[in-house]
Amino acid sequence: MNASTPTVDEYDIVVIGAGISGIGAAKYITEAFPGKRVVILEGRANIGGTWDLFKYPGIRSDNGLHTFGYEFKPWTDPDAIAEAPKIVNYLQETLEEFDLNRLVRFEHSVQRASWSSEDARWTLDVTTPDGDRRISANWIFAGTGYYRYDEGYTPQFEGREDFRGDILHPQHWPEDYDYSGKKVVVIGSGATAVTLIPSMLNHAGAAAHVTMLQRTPTYVIPWAKVDSAALMFTKWFGEKRGYALTRFANIWIERGIVKAMRGFPKLARAAIRRVNIESLPQGFDVDTHFNPPYDPWDQRLCLCPDGDFFEALSDGSASIVTDKIERFTETGIALESGEHLDADVIVTATGLNMRLLGGIELDVDGDPVHLPDTVAYRGTLLSGIPNLAIAIGYTTSPWTLKISILCRYFCALVAHMDAFGYDSVRVEADPAMERRPIVDLSSGYAQRAKDIIPKQGTGLFQMSMSYQQDAKILRGPLLDEALHFSSRADEPHRLPAPANEAIHA
Repeated sequence: MNASTPTVDEYDIVVIGAGISGIGAAKYITEAFPGKRVVILEGRANIGGTWDLFKYPGIRSDNGLHTFGYEFKPWTDPDAIAEAPKIVNYLQETLEEFDLNRLVRFEHSVQRASWSSEDARWTLDVTTPDGDRRISANWIFAGTGYYRYDEGYTPQFEGREDFRGDILHPQHWPEDYDYSGKKVVVIGSGATAVTLIPSMLNHAGAAAHVTMLQRTPTYVIPWAKVDSAALMFTKWFGEKRGYALTRFANIWIERGIVKAMRGFPKLARAAIRRVNIESLPQGFDVDTHFNPPYDPWDQRLCLCPDGDFFEALSDGSASIVTDKIERFTETGIALESGEHLDADVIVTATGLNMRLLGGIELDVDGDPVHLPDTVAYRGTLLSGIPNLAIAIGYTTSPWTLKISILCRYFCALVAHMDAFGYDSVRVEADPAMERRPIVDLSSGYAQRAKDIIPKQGTGLFQMSMSYQQDAKILRGPLLDEALHFSSRADEPHRLPAPANEAIHA
């Protein structure tokens, strides 16, 4: 910060991030507490988070928007799997419809947040285009996502500097980049690669050919871009009721699919293999290119709308190679098998770098916070850190489902504190409790981050990846022995939990 004392702005609740989590949280918070001073701090110049940051061809949701959208605002576009511009428009409509635009402060990047128990407030150091500012608040709600916005993950490739073409990471795709008539190799087999490849083909200015180069196969299945049941429900019951019915049905259908696949992995693998065989030309080597070494939902499944990825492989405009990279060359990539892939453009769709809380430095009463030492409580509070909530969505279900149920708990907790005159709450976790990373997947990004992110434990300290399980965790009794409340006038102590006090959705 500058040597001069920054201006101090006072708020009750600071929401960090104007993406899908932050905007959703702001709606619930302002509705529950119309008298509180609320602000949304967005480090970038636009809303949308992920959906505004990524500019690569075809960037879209990997879930149906009837569950990915907010429960309080119907998704009315016919496309259930939608491209990023449509999602950003939906978020902008949400801001306008619920008068949230007035709360957003763009290019306000939080660098540090310091908690004072004496004052029962956070002090945030914020950089803005007009200079450094200081913000004071009783609560922080962090809707900052789970990865670094300033850099994606790219492994070290020998010979990278020798390649004479362009090397692009999807997270930093140049707008209006011209790949027409070029041979493209996409390194990676996740959702980004499965989205990119068909989007770069079969249109004016298309690539000459796109090759997916994967070290490890991924489960890929076709999925209807338009939800015919949603259209039927809307026609029969109207926009709001039709959306609610579609959302309810899809929540349970999606959960049933995940549970069935995890419960019967051999049958799930066989079913996916059958779908892949039916989606590709006769004789296609499915067992090499679509045969992951892990069970379904140990990592996320990839959806391709209306089978567009399989169509690109079937008509020859795209191909797939399963091999390991030996090195980059002047004209492409040399593989360990001895094969060489010619390329004009190499796309490193190799993943993300995880980071929670946007890299903000935290301290509590002057003691720095080390996030891996904290444990998530009910998926939102972190042990040892007062008055701070985070939003982390599901990995096996749409992200936004978590936000709705999590925000209800948050608002009920704040309302309870207001009613009883408490101005801070701190979670304490049993030191002997077994712990594991908060994102418990075998995916590369999760494995790379396991030593830098918070942990989860057991019981209410478990990071649920099921909406139905969260309904029990977050809609159950509001208070328990892990919560320690205090006010500036009193010594910290536990508040007895009424047996019948619960969160109602």
